[in-house]
Amino acid sequence: MPDQRSARARRRAQEDFLASGIRPAAVRRLVTDSWLRSAAAGVAVDGGHAPITLAAGTLAAYRAEHPLSAVFPLLYDVLGRAAEDCDSVMAVADAQGQLLWVCGRRPVLRRAETIHFVEGARWDEDHAGTNAPGTALRLDAPVVIRAEEHFARPVQRWSCAAAPVHDPATGAILGILDITGGSAVAVPQTIAMVRAAARLAESELARLALLERSVRLFGQPAPGSSLQLAGLGRPDCVLTLRGRTLRLSARHSEIVAILSCHPEGMSGEQLALELYQTELTATASTLRAELVRLRTLLGADVLASRPYRLTAEVHSDWAAVSSALAAGELDEALCRYRGPLLPRSDAPGIRRYRDRLERGLRAAVLGSGRLEVLTTWTRSPWGAEDLAAWQAQLALLPAGSALRPLAVAEVARLDAELGG
Repeated sequence: MPDQRSARARRRAQEDFLASGIRPAAVRRLVTDSWLRSAAAGVAVDGGHAPITLAAGTLAAYRAEHPLSAVFPLLYDVLGRAAEDCDSVMAVADAQGQLLWVCGRRPVLRRAETIHFVEGARWDEDHAGTNAPGTALRLDAPVVIRAEEHFARPVQRWSCAAAPVHDPATGAILGILDITGGSAVAVPQTIAMVRAAARLAESELARLALLERSVRLFGQPAPGSSLQLAGLGRPDCVLTLRGRTLRLSARHSEIVAILSCHPEGMSGEQLALELYQTELTATASTLRAELVRLRTLLGADVLASRPYRLTAEVHSDWAAVSSALAAGELDEALCRYRGPLLPRSDAPGIRRYRDRLERGLRAAVLGSGRLEVLTTWTRSPWGAEDLAAWQAQLALLPAGSALRPLAVAEVARLDAELGG
């Protein structure tokens, strides 16, 4: 009887929706079917927001355990950057439609916040109405939803394109990959790009699963291999070990980078202090899980415990810059410096090393008294806003230099912005 009453209520909601006449008739069948499901679920046309079902306190741990965390850096690299370049956001949701990652430029993210398109919000059809992530999840198929096709009116300023990502072993949906932005999103090229990124994620998941099985069955070769790390100017670390290259997740990148700076090893508590800004008792189990997964990728002979340490010979791009500075080879240091270490990381240990390296490099640049070095610095993204470097460069430029007007303008701009 309860099922019958529920079915009657859904039919009444659908009938009321169709009778309201508030929707145009000439719409795609895919969209009208979704509208009917949204109406039956009780989604409000004119109000309400997608609910936050993953609170900030649980989001980080939940997504760290999610299978898509292993391929998120790859997805950001191939799709997230493209979304940022066209004033859109990239979102990755789980199989319930909960947004685990939402990436984009700050102004676009702020606009998305007004409709609760934020990390932790649930955007399946039953909670948010017709939208690309929710409808792609419902249909298990790539979907484009144009602005006016959204069920909820507050969302009709946006267009979106989404595709499911499947478990390569079982075929089950692991989550949804989405691009959300303006009307330019609703073009065939966008959904083609999203579909390609989803397939790429599935291929990478299959490769990682095969690697894990190989490690479990055959183990790893003897220790002593060289481990190469690149993390300057990147949101993640690229690791090369024994002829294979891995793009690590954001958390694994932080762990490897911190351990590389502590060859003597670290206790679990020391490592947690370097990684987390939250209460340590709440992060201990999360850290253990991350270390287990990382050891599976690298091998127990490369990531040892008690204390945690990297046993392979480590060569990193940030250590190369630091060594060049220590040797007084400023040109070599500038050539190797590709930007701040893991610039998106908020881990205390990463922030501390990142700041120390940048301060050391900047001090060497300012103290060099060399025009070509200062010019190289101010032309870089990390030196373009450095007032002291522009002032030092201006002081060295001859009166007739073609670069002098630019330096004068930049000094004036930065001085005004900094309240000088």
